[in-house]
Amino acid sequence: METSDQEVFRDSIATVTKEGKRAYIIPKKPSGRYWERRKIVSYFLLAFLFASPFIKIDGNQFLMFNVLERKFNIFGFPFWPQDFHLFVISMIIGVIFVTLFTVGFGRIFCGWVCPQTIFMEMVFRRIEFWIDGDRNKQRKLRNQPWNGEKIRKRLFKYFVFLLISFLIANIFVAYLIGSDKLVRYIVDGPSEHLGTFFPLVIFTGVFYFVFAWFREQVCIIACPYGRLQGVLLDTKSIIVAYDHKRGEGTAGRKKFRKGEDRDALGHGDCIDCFQCVHVCPTGIDIRNGTQLECVNCTACIDECDAIMDKIDKPRGLIRYASEENIEKNVKFRLTARMKGYIAVLTILIGVLVGMLALRNDVEARILRLPGTLYEKKDNNIISNVFGYKLINKTTKEIEDISFKLRKSDGDIKVVSANESFNVPEQGIAEGTLFIEIKQNELQGDKNKLTVEVYSGDEMIETTTVNFIGPRSYN
Repeated sequence: METSDQEVFRDSIATVTKEGKRAYIIPKKPSGRYWERRKIVSYFLLAFLFASPFIKIDGNQFLMFNVLERKFNIFGFPFWPQDFHLFVISMIIGVIFVTLFTVGFGRIFCGWVCPQTIFMEMVFRRIEFWIDGDRNKQRKLRNQPWNGEKIRKRLFKYFVFLLISFLIANIFVAYLIGSDKLVRYIVDGPSEHLGTFFPLVIFTGVFYFVFAWFREQVCIIACPYGRLQGVLLDTKSIIVAYDHKRGEGTAGRKKFRKGEDRDALGHGDCIDCFQCVHVCPTGIDIRNGTQLECVNCTACIDECDAIMDKIDKPRGLIRYASEENIEKNVKFRLTARMKGYIAVLTILIGVLVGMLALRNDVEARILRLPGTLYEKKDNNIISNVFGYKLINKTTKEIEDISFKLRKSDGDIKVVSANESFNVPEQGIAEGTLFIEIKQNELQGDKNKLTVEVYSGDEMIETTTVNFIGPRSYN
């Protein structure tokens, strides 16, 4: 075989024909030890995905990403716009964590954890196997004319796909607006909340389009993560790999013939059965080496192991291995690059934990109203007017709020019917207050004062303000 023939796979993808039309991938139903392990992991993650919006920790939704109101909950910790730096650090930690595993173990995230793969392979594809049958039956059904059987199966399958897409869309909306609000909207009915119902319909259409038609092309064309492999992977990365030294031998691969001494003829253990290709959800031939389309789903490993069992050959022709392991039999070890990622990840996690520990449940901001100057009152009292904003990040109302000056002989007067007030749960209290201080207490025209915020007798927050007064002349 010429080198150009061996490399032709790099010039095209399995989902596009030579004429440039869509080629639908119809993989064989997978089975084997890795498949069973993936099912356990996938069902756990699916349960986590569907349950997270309804789990509450101290009244906070376990995971919520309310972009419109800029309120985020991560593992029960609420993040407000004022905590954006914490949210950014959390996202950077997530990116570095995925990058570290990619450097060490290839695209394992895609095959085992990615929601696209889990929904496609463990939900929609399994429904397809249940309704249409395995690979050969699906191919036959696809090529047969539109008769009663084909129409019935197609309508039933796409109706089930639509129902599941609608369910996924509801869960997606629960992450965006909160599960409590979603349940209330459902009880009230769609007509009462059209602003949410129309996005729900759009999300349903998007999920249906992705899982019923676009499918594996998300991983091949749309997902940017696959393209990072060329940058992140090296010869030491553990990936789903074909052992070409064992599979090809000296004379190359050859179809299996009973009673033939393949070793004497120099042929490798690969019998060119193409089962690893037929079971691949992205339609690649893993024997061509690492490819962008490979999502490390391990379906080819299970299928090849089953074939090796049948011809009485050892398993592992396709396995988790690095190029160095195949070429030089070098075992996996941490590289300098991986150690660097681990160090950065450890530092960032430490910084995030420290910031979370120091973060207050209430945040206070008191700023002098723009364009205002000081006011001089009787008895040499200097007054400044400020606007205050108190943000309650907890799920409990904070009662009896009052302000006091620290280390300054002055008064704080809140512009309201009562000197004290409450801050609603996960809400904001805003208003105006005056700070009055005797002129002889001031140090020039600019003074930095510390204001203490109390809930009853308990101090819950402190903040600083800039207080202006008459300029002193010496």
